[in-house]
Amino acid sequence: MPTENSLAKIRNIGLAAHIDAGKTTTTERMLFYTGRVHRMGEVDDGDATMDWMPQEMERGITITSAATTCQWQDHQINIIDTPGHVDFTLEVERALRVLDGLIMIMCAVGGVQPQSETVWRQANKYNIPRLVFVNKLDRVGADFHDTLHQMRKCFGARVVAIQIPIGAESEFGGVIDLITMQAIRWQDELGVEYEYSEIPAELRNLAEKFREYLLVTLAERNPVLEKKFIEGEQPSETEIHQALREGTVAGYLAAVLCGAALKNRGIQPLLDAIIRYLPSPLDVSGIRGEHPNDGTIEIRKPDPEEPFGALLFKVKSDPFVGQLSYFRVYSGTVCKGDRILNATTGKRQRLGRLLRMHANRREDVDQAEPGDILAAVGLSGATTGDTLCDVNHPIRFEKIAFPQPVISMAIEAKSKADEDRLVDALSILTIEDPSFAVSTDPETDQQIIAGMGELHLEIIVDRLEREFNVNANVGKPQVAYKETVTGRSTGEGRFVRQTGGKGQYGHVVLTVEPGETGSGLVFNSEIKRGVIPTEFISAVEAGVKEAMAAGSIGGYPVVDIRATVFDGSYHDVDSSDIAYKIAARLAFKDAYDKAQPVLLEPIMAVEVVTPDDYLGEVANDLNRRQADIYGSNGALGNTQTIRALVPLAKMFGYSTSLRNLTQGRATYGMQPHSYRATLNSSNR
Repeated sequence: MPTENSLAKIRNIGLAAHIDAGKTTTTERMLFYTGRVHRMGEVDDGDATMDWMPQEMERGITITSAATTCQWQDHQINIIDTPGHVDFTLEVERALRVLDGLIMIMCAVGGVQPQSETVWRQANKYNIPRLVFVNKLDRVGADFHDTLHQMRKCFGARVVAIQIPIGAESEFGGVIDLITMQAIRWQDELGVEYEYSEIPAELRNLAEKFREYLLVTLAERNPVLEKKFIEGEQPSETEIHQALREGTVAGYLAAVLCGAALKNRGIQPLLDAIIRYLPSPLDVSGIRGEHPNDGTIEIRKPDPEEPFGALLFKVKSDPFVGQLSYFRVYSGTVCKGDRILNATTGKRQRLGRLLRMHANRREDVDQAEPGDILAAVGLSGATTGDTLCDVNHPIRFEKIAFPQPVISMAIEAKSKADEDRLVDALSILTIEDPSFAVSTDPETDQQIIAGMGELHLEIIVDRLEREFNVNANVGKPQVAYKETVTGRSTGEGRFVRQTGGKGQYGHVVLTVEPGETGSGLVFNSEIKRGVIPTEFISAVEAGVKEAMAAGSIGGYPVVDIRATVFDGSYHDVDSSDIAYKIAARLAFKDAYDKAQPVLLEPIMAVEVVTPDDYLGEVANDLNRRQADIYGSNGALGNTQTIRALVPLAKMFGYSTSLRNLTQGRATYGMQPHSYRATLNSSNR
């Protein structure tokens, strides 16, 4: 049975950053120095422990989050390595939902990049304490101080260095610890041996300035350090560590460390910082949930004596054991073979095997305790966001929010033999990945797959062929458009049927007008004197929702609408729910067509980093793609950064175009920004 002392020695952390900042390389070094692996794999060689999928090995990027566990200084560290590509942002979202702490990996060359900002905002949403590791200080163009400045400017956060580098680029020789005021230098190629020494004389003044800033920042919230600072006393190392931990756990600051993971420099101090400053399950306040029957609020604490409660945050199909359900235990203890309740579905199930995962390798365990991140076998029908709990003490935690797909394409099996396998495979993939959707076009009867970007769908199709042995043809990607209105109008719908017996009668008059961005449908009833009986108002709302599934411009979903029913009539005998639902659909269509409907298209925030020589060509190409360029400034060296908002439909094939324009020297990133009316919208 776990004790409070053992819970205090658990750290649930994730690593996140922009693509190619070095997350997986850093994780690989952490596993090596903690003894979890005996050989360091390399991303570029395709043998990194956490990038185990064939698609990850070939592309040298992380596609799916992977979990593992290691030991350091008598502490257990549960690690989730997350993707950096925007197409796989769901993997970051659901990992952050169950983590207690986060390591932000920043590239010392690229600085703050688009996905860095996205991840930082995601961490803010969940109030996750974090550390920052500035990586790649050995690379040409590395600038620790500029990266620090960018973080303060772009994140609006109190990031404070507890280390500064000794040299940079090819001269990078170690780090200065601002708490012990000593230099740390690594002695061998593997980075196993390192020693503390005196700070180089030429860096002494700089180190003292950084240390003073560190102490001033800590003293602002720590009375002990404030008193010593005022009196001119130097605090002890223990007092600084304690103040840093308090500030980190409270979200007041983020401590910054540095190194070069590929050259095996800076990882051991990072592991020390994880233990010293990031929270244990005991530091996190109890998780809030509600009773699934009456909605009463309960708080579950990280106590093994509390009733069992866990959140399922990831589902993965395993060719050897079937469906793996990854979950984080927040309270109580559960053993393999126990019966539990899925409070989301109301289904009682028996836990089969309990597994501690090491990427795609499995280790059987007998029980799950507070703070554990494990996988279960045998939870059929369970999906991401479900709550698992004690049968006699049901509770339902808040579900995970999923991003909506922004790009789609048609797919069909190449042969009759592939048809059934395609249906089964797509069903499994939608369970694994809630940001991936499958539907059927009612007009063409084509099967449509939708995802977060071209790479996302490319990976899906590749997995269909490799994992599920399904050969499929895919069509050109289509953009997931939406529709809305820009004006206000009134519509009337009347549905009357007489069949000789009891007939059908429904009559609805309503208004349609623009709603706030992101509001979906806001439905109001201003019915007076009972012209439509109260029991039929819900049917009217249901009819409006059904009508919004397909707008009149292109049959796309209608969003951000305010609909108000204010008049109508009823028949004592013939009125029914179905009649009012149909009448509401007719009324909505009538009003919608007159309310100046427009087509909305997804807009991407695009950031292009290009050498100065190609700035004009890149900007002209973006303008041809109907880009709204809102920023351009010098980056590092002789490069320029262009920031623009571009319709997603105009970005297909952009990576190839950019390579051709710049001889492969420019890079870009993009992420969903908003929806806006297309230039050729039908204002009627």
